[in-house]
Amino acid sequence: MSRLIVVSNRVPLPDKHGTAPTGGLAVALQAALNERGGIWLGWSGKSTRDDDPGPLQVIDKGNIQYLLTDLTERDLEEYYQGFANRVLWPICHYRLDLAEYARKEMAGYFRVNRFFAERLAPMLRPDDVLWIHDYHLIPLAAELRKLGIANRIGFFLHIPWPVPDVLFAMPVYETILKCLSSYDLIGFQTNNDRRNFADGLLRHAWATAKSDTEFEVDGRAFQARAFPIGIETSEFMSFARKAAGTGVARRMHQSLDGKKLILGVDRLDYSKGITQRIDAFEKFLTRHPDRERNVTFLQITPKSRSEVPEYEAMQRAVAEQAGRVNGAMGTIDWVPIRYVNRSLSRPALAGLYRMAKVALVTPLRDGMNLVAKEFVAAQTEEDPGVLVLSRFAGAAEELDAALLVNPYDVEGTAEAIRRGLDMALEERQERWRAMLGKLKSNDVFSWSHNFLTSLETQ
Repeated sequence: MSRLIVVSNRVPLPDKHGTAPTGGLAVALQAALNERGGIWLGWSGKSTRDDDPGPLQVIDKGNIQYLLTDLTERDLEEYYQGFANRVLWPICHYRLDLAEYARKEMAGYFRVNRFFAERLAPMLRPDDVLWIHDYHLIPLAAELRKLGIANRIGFFLHIPWPVPDVLFAMPVYETILKCLSSYDLIGFQTNNDRRNFADGLLRHAWATAKSDTEFEVDGRAFQARAFPIGIETSEFMSFARKAAGTGVARRMHQSLDGKKLILGVDRLDYSKGITQRIDAFEKFLTRHPDRERNVTFLQITPKSRSEVPEYEAMQRAVAEQAGRVNGAMGTIDWVPIRYVNRSLSRPALAGLYRMAKVALVTPLRDGMNLVAKEFVAAQTEEDPGVLVLSRFAGAAEELDAALLVNPYDVEGTAEAIRRGLDMALEERQERWRAMLGKLKSNDVFSWSHNFLTSLETQ
C-alpha cells in the first residue's frame, strides 16, 4: 500500500502519549495515516521576523512523520491573514463586501504555496498519494507539478464554493480555477458546491466537460465530486452518553431550574449568522411572552482570528446585542441569553447538546457544519431534541429531516424555535432517526475511505 501524504495549513499533533487529537477530521486522517504510513505537513503556528523561517521540525510518531514549518511574519500577513482570510474566505461565503484584494497579498499566497511545495517535494516517493486540504493551499498541486511531481494528488475544500458571478468578482479567479485543474480529484462538501464549480469552470473556452464530474483543462483530465464530511458517529454517541454526567452538564442542569435550553455553538465568524439568530430569539420571546422565564438561550462562541479587524468588531457587536436583549427583556432572576465567549471541551459540549431541547445551527453560509451532526448524534432516542438548521449549511443536504430555515428570515426562524419547543415526541423521534441513519451510513471514516478510494482508482 502506498504512503499517504497529507498537507493542511495546521497540523493537529498527538499528545506526548501519542493520543490523537479530538475532532472527526483529525481522527479520520490520523487513522488513514497510521494504516498506510506517511507524512503530515503544515504550518507550525509560529512566525519569525527573519526572512528565513528555519528548518523543518520533524516529529516521528509510529507510522506518521509530522513535518512542521514556521512562516515569516510577512508570509503570515500576506498568505494567511491576507489573501486566504480576507479574499478567499469572504468570497466563498458570499461576502463580497468584506473581500479586500491586494496584489501583494495575492503574491504572498502563491509564494507560500510554492514554499510548501519546495519543502515537500524532496520527501516524496513515486508511489505516494497526496491529499491537500482547504482553501489555504489551492495552488499547491500546481506548484508541485512545476517541480516535476507526477503523483496522484487530491484536494478537499472544507468551505463552500460560490456561484460563478460571486467567484468572478475575485480578480485572480481564472488562476485559482486553473490551479485546481492540477489536482486529480477535487472534493466538495455538497453537490451544490460541485455544480457551482462546474458552472464557473465551463464558462471558459479552455475548459471542457467529459461528464458531470470529469473535466479537462489544457489537455489534462480531472474529477470533481461531492464527499460530504461526517463525524465519528458511533464514538460521539458513546461520548455523549458519558458526558451527560460531567460537572459542566450537572451545573447547567441545576442552573436551568426546569427551563428549556436552546443552544447555539459557533466559532465567532460573520458567516455563522449569530446576530440574526439573536434577533430571531428576541422575536420569539416578543411573539410568545408566555415563554419568558421558561426558556434560556445559551450561545457559545469562542473567539476567532482576533488579528483580523472585522472579527474584533463582530465580537463587540454580538456582545452588545446579547446585552441589549438581556437588558430589555430580562428580570432579576431570569437572563434570556447566556453568551459564552470562550471554548468548551468536547465532553462539556456533548453534555450540553444532549440537554438542549432545540439547537440553532443557522449559518448564513457554511461548507458543512459539524455542530449540527454532533447535536443529532448526542441525542437520546427516548427524548431527542430538535435541530433548527439553515438551508445554507452544507449539512442541510443530508439532514433534511431537521427544521430547515432561511437565517435571513428572522420571523421564520422565530417560528421554527416555537415549533421545535412544542414538537410532539413521536415527530421528534421520527426526524431524529432519519438523520441519525444518515450519520451512521456516512461517518468521517467512510468519508476518508471514499475519497482516497476514488483518488486512487479513478
